[in-house]
Amino acid sequence: MPIPLSGVVRSLHHFAWRCRDAEQTRHFYEDILGMPLVHLVRNDHVPSTGEYCPYVHIFFEMADGSYIAFFDLGDDTAAEPSPNTPAWVNHIALRVDSPEQLRQMKTHLQEQGVEVLGVTDHHIIESLYFFDPNGIRLELTTPTVSQAVMQEHAIQAHALLHEWNREKHSARGGAIQ
Repeated sequence: MPIPLSGVVRSLHHFAWRCRDAEQTRHFYEDILGMPLVHLVRNDHVPSTGEYCPYVHIFFEMADGSYIAFFDLGDDTAAEPSPNTPAWVNHIALRVDSPEQLRQMKTHLQEQGVEVLGVTDHHIIESLYFFDPNGIRLELTTPTVSQAVMQEHAIQAHALLHEWNREKHSARGGAIQ
């Protein structure tokens, strides 16, 4: 008998990305964003593949117990953005508790010399955007509507996706299944 999938995936444990320099990344996430460095793995071989690749894997903890993590492969190279994707598409969105905190973080980031875009009103959240030292786009965001409004959006989500798919396929001369 198959297990029910709804609710099996509980939360984000960590998101991992390559970084150019572990100390530069530590400074940004710990000293500027306030996310403590809580774990470091140093290894010469990748545990899952056995491949030789010396690295340091560093973990920064968020208030909810989830992490953002980075791999420093020791070659001072950052991950390159995808050449077929606009720079604004791939990003990590981190939640703060209130619009006031969002604005406080904007001021703090700017005082630290970080270029910030926003505050942007997305009608269900407000966000600001900036890049970390590795060129990774980050978003700080906070909800601006009630859980009831979000539940209404959830009810409509499948129908809206179906409409998007229909229009996309129609524009390409195809039909949606």
